[in-house]
Parts: sequence; structure tokens; C-alpha cells
Amino acid sequence: MTDPIAPLNSKDINKDINTAKSAANNAAIIAKMRTLIDALKTHNYAYYVLDNPILEDSEYDQLRRSLLALEEEYPDLLQPDSPINQVGDMPLSSFTQVTHDIPMLSLGNVFEYDDLRDFMRRVNDRLSVAQQNPEYEIELKLDGLAVSLKYAYGKFVQAVTRGDGQTGEDITQNAKTIRNLPLWLADATNIELLEVRGEVLMPKAGFERLNRLAEENDGKTFANPRNAAAGSLRQLDPSIAASRPLAFYCYSVNQGLPESIETQSAALAWLKDIGFSVSAVEVVQNPREAQAYYESVIATRSDLPFEIDGIVIKVNSLALQQQLGFLSREPRWATAYKFPAETVMTRLHSIDWQVGRTGAITPVGKLEPVKVGGVTVSNVTLHNFGEIQRLDVRAGDMVSVHRAGDVIPKVTRVWIDQRPENSEPVKLPSTCPVCDSPVVLPKDEALARCTGGLFCPAQQVEALIHFVSRRAMDIDGLGANWLISFFEHGLIKTVADIYQLHNHQDELITLERLGEKSVQNIISAIEASKHTTLARFIYALGIRGVGETTAQNLAQQFGDLDALMSASIEKLLLTPDVGAVTAELAYKFFRAPHNIEVITALRDDGVYWDKVAQVVSEGLPLDGQTWVITGALDSMARDEAKAKLQALGAKVSGSISAKTTALLAGDKAGSKMAKAEKLGVKVVGEEEFLKMLENS
Repeated sequence: MTDPIAPLNSKDINKDINTAKSAANNAAIIAKMRTLIDALKTHNYAYYVLDNPILEDSEYDQLRRSLLALEEEYPDLLQPDSPINQVGDMPLSSFTQVTHDIPMLSLGNVFEYDDLRDFMRRVNDRLSVAQQNPEYEIELKLDGLAVSLKYAYGKFVQAVTRGDGQTGEDITQNAKTIRNLPLWLADATNIELLEVRGEVLMPKAGFERLNRLAEENDGKTFANPRNAAAGSLRQLDPSIAASRPLAFYCYSVNQGLPESIETQSAALAWLKDIGFSVSAVEVVQNPREAQAYYESVIATRSDLPFEIDGIVIKVNSLALQQQLGFLSREPRWATAYKFPAETVMTRLHSIDWQVGRTGAITPVGKLEPVKVGGVTVSNVTLHNFGEIQRLDVRAGDMVSVHRAGDVIPKVTRVWIDQRPENSEPVKLPSTCPVCDSPVVLPKDEALARCTGGLFCPAQQVEALIHFVSRRAMDIDGLGANWLISFFEHGLIKTVADIYQLHNHQDELITLERLGEKSVQNIISAIEASKHTTLARFIYALGIRGVGETTAQNLAQQFGDLDALMSASIEKLLLTPDVGAVTAELAYKFFRAPHNIEVITALRDDGVYWDKVAQVVSEGLPLDGQTWVITGALDSMARDEAKAKLQALGAKVSGSISAKTTALLAGDKAGSKMAKAEKLGVKVVGEEEFLKMLENS
């Protein structure tokens, strides 16, 4: 027998009525919140991204106050995507390094129609007959900063910059301030981990407004929107990022895409549906259609709200993307079709001479300021005296200035027919423009040098800047401007003096724009840099001819600094990448009394490194051999190939010489292949290399 249903008393009935009323009231409050949130989001996008406000400031403030009042009164009903939360947080002391789950690779480039056809032909070559001539999806190539975003069950949890492709910087707090970046994805709450990638950029209108306000307040202006976006994201104080007009546009889903979605175009459509901004998308069937769209984008480029530097062409099928796979640094299924770099004419007023850390005398052309590729250019490097002679460029000439890859301005042509009548050929200065030491131009060389060595203040300053750089001692926060200032105030002369700056804190604090906190940050960074690697230390010394790779090879070859410093030229020559010139320069460097004095001082100041793990090569198959790697390998990254060669006892060099045993050549092998053939060096293809590994 079942239990009888007990009748409800008046207390129970009232309780149920109150619960129902409470639920209805909550639903009504949430509905009000949602209306206000949607209105604020629409206004934020119109104001910060499009620079086209649709509300008066007073109206916007009223909406914001209304939402804030509701959130304060009903904190339990706070909506996760409220724009009230998109404000700057507490300043950070530094950025955390984060390793990407999936590497953020770069793209290959094509620059003309024939290159585009070659790219699509290579795609076809890797597909079966039935799969050939696939659909291609085209996106705008946004000129911003590549960023990876992660969402856990719909909640935004992390933003990381591209960095070197393997490791980036955690910019989560700054990314939270981007007005069109959703902090909550209501349609993705069932996805454990969603990773999307895209570009953070500064729209043209916002960029112009930012610079206009900066000029009105005598503040710093930015050269272009990309620099402004990157600088904004790398602020340690998120409130600064919050004040900048940034926007985020998606271009891919790397984890968490619903299985029902089978194409790149559908993936972007889905991203748009769940709340992300996505640039224009086009689907084409062949290179002719791609070319037509490319030309239409060029024609309308100036009308876009943001800067672009080309289009990105991707195989549309996600399954085919997986099948086609990747080269070491780029996908086989995508490429960037770059716009032609702009070339403009302007007047070259004069030529100045600059002195680098190794004494190199570099000519710099002073131009009539001109906009090239969206950037105002007033200086252009002329590289060396040999380049001046080749171009026959003179002060007063009209010249064509080209931005190679939309980055580095370069003089490509001199308009001799417009040359002033009184022009004279450029003469190499006989003495250094900084220290008056004699200038020499070695026979058969184009690069002149100052002979002043460390007597030359310019070389001293450049040596200091090189020493603290990221790939050398990596002293964060101690930039070129501070180093120059400290040098001019007599606080530092050599790199060893950097580690004595803690004894000058009272003097440092008195310098303009340096407070107690800034000084302490610099001192802390200097202290942290004391623990380094032998390779970094060797590179930081700035020995002529010793780059990063050579420094690593020297560290590996000798194991410790004392052995390197006492090595003969003959022993130095046994190191991969070290030829006769570099060996002699290194030998002389480590025997110069002032260099020994500086190195001793650095070690006495506490600079140290862990013991170098020596690779025991004796008895290994490639013992005594020197290999060089060039081109892109299909089966592995070049770093992996290098590690495998070293595990077999080989030394891996970065350049071809008569001492090279073999060249491992992948796709797009260039000048190294030609040099190997000229010197009679054995060339090993990837297939042969893999067989060698199998048999080892």
C-alpha cells in the first residue's frame, strides 16, 4: 500500500508562492541586466572600434550606472560577460611565460599570381586525384598582434601572445580590457577547453583618436596602429591597456571545435555566432578567383576600419588541412598573399655616419619625411660605403624609398636626371665622427671601421646596449636610453660597471624620470641576470664574428670560460662555425688586458653559469664530422634534426665551409646548397638522412 499524500498546510503554500515570486523576480532582474549589457556592448564597439558613437556620453554613463546599481544590489545575479568587469586590474610586476599547447606557426608568403599558382600546385601534388583542386577560404591578413585565447566551459581564462611560436607571454589581465573580446560564451558552456586564435589590433579611427589626444596633452604618439596595439598589450598596468581602443578578431579554432564543423569558413561562422568578431571571409575554387578577390581587396583596402597587409589563403576543408600537415615553421595548407610593398619618391637631404659596437661606420640618409606603407620615414640606412658607391647616391638626390616587407625602408633607385648641378660624390670620412680615430676600409670590403676600439664612446655605448639585450644577458628594464644616460653621467663605462650600479642608488634616483621604485626594479633585474649560461655570456661580450650560434658552439667545444680564454688559434679553429678570421679575433680579444680586466670584474661581481654538459662523441657514428642544415624538413623540425645529429656525435654548424662534412638539405634549400656544391661538400637529402637514422 502506498503512503497517502499529506495535505499542504498554509505555511507550505506560502513558501512555494514566495519561491515562485523570487524566481520570477530574479528572472526579471537578469533580463534587465542582459538588456543593459547588450546596449553597452553595442556602444563600446561603436565607440572604441568604429569611432562612431551611437549614444551621447551622458546616456552611456546613465546605462553604465544603472547596470552597476543592479550588480551591487544583486551580486548573486552578476553576469559573467558584464562590461563593468572589463577594466584594468592591479599592475603586474612582469609577464609570465607560457608554453603553447599547439605551436603558433608563422605563414609562408607569396607576392604575385605565379607564386599563388605554385602554392596551389604544391597542394595538389600532395593530394589524391579525387581530392585535387580543393576549395580555398580567404581571410584578410590583419596587421596586429597574434594572440591565443582559452575558455573553460565558456569562461575566459587565459590570453597568451605568439612569442617565438613555442612560448608566449601571459597577457590575460590586459586582454580582459578589450571591449569586443567576450569574457563569457553562453553557447560554449559544454566545451571543456576552447582555444581560439586571432589578432589584437587597433582600428584606424581609434589609433587616430589616441594620437590626437596624445598630441593635445604633449604625450607620446605611435608610429602605426600595429605598434600601438603591441605597446598597449605589453603594459604591466592593465588600466593603461583598458584606456586604449583595442579590438580582437578571430581567425582559427585550435581546440574545442564542434565535430560537426568540417570547414574553415564554417568554423569562422560559428565563432561569429557565439560572440566573436571575424573579418570578411570569401570561398573560392581556383587561383583566378583568388586573384580577383585579392585585387578587389587592394582596391577597397583604404575603406577598411583596420590596417591589413594582404590576404590569407587556406584550404577550406579541415580534414584536408590535417592530411596536408606542416613544414617546420608553417602549414602546407595556408599561405599569406602579401600586398606589394609601397615605393615612393622623396629628397635625400644629407648623409650622416653612425658608429656601431664593433666600430662599423654606417651611412644613414636623412630624408624629406614621407609616408611609406602607412609609416612616416625620415631616415634610411645606406648600409655601407660600398652601397653608396653602387647606387651613386648623393646629398640632394631624389630617391625611391621602398619598404621591404612593409618593415625596413630602403633606397632602391637614384633619379640622376633630377640631380642638383652642384652635387658631389660622397667621401668616406677619414676619421671617426665620434672619437676622431682613423677610419679604415679593408681591401675588397665595403664596410669601413673606426680604429678607436673601446676608446670610442660610441662603441662603448653600443657594447653596453648589446650586453644587456634579450639574447645576451637579458637585463629587463635596462634599455638603451637609461644606459646612455648612465654613461653620460659617468656611472658606467664598461659592462662590468653595470653590476656596481647598486652602489649608486642615491645618484640614480636623482636622474630625471627615475624614481625609487624604478631604480629598485633595475637593480633587481641586474641581480637576476647574474645567473646566465656560458653561451649567453660569450655572446654578450660582443666579440666580432661571434654570433649566437658561434657562441653556443664555443661553449660546447670548450666547456668552460678559462679553457676558451687560453685556447690557441689552432684549437679555436676546431670549433664549428669558426674560421680563420673569427679565430684570430677571438684569440686577440681574450688576450687584451682591458678585456681580461672586465671579464674578471664580471666574475668577481657574481656573474655565473651552470656547468656545460659536454656531449661525448667518441665512438659515435658521426664523431669528428661537421654538418649544416638548410631548408625545411617534412618529417621533423630543424632543431630536432640538429639534436639527432648531435646525438650521433656530429657538430652542427650554421655555415658552409671547406671543413663541412655534409649538408642536410630540405625543401627550399638556397644559397647554402649552392655553396656546398661549389666546395664539393656532400649533400644529404631528407630520405637519405632518415635511412641513416634507422641504421644508426
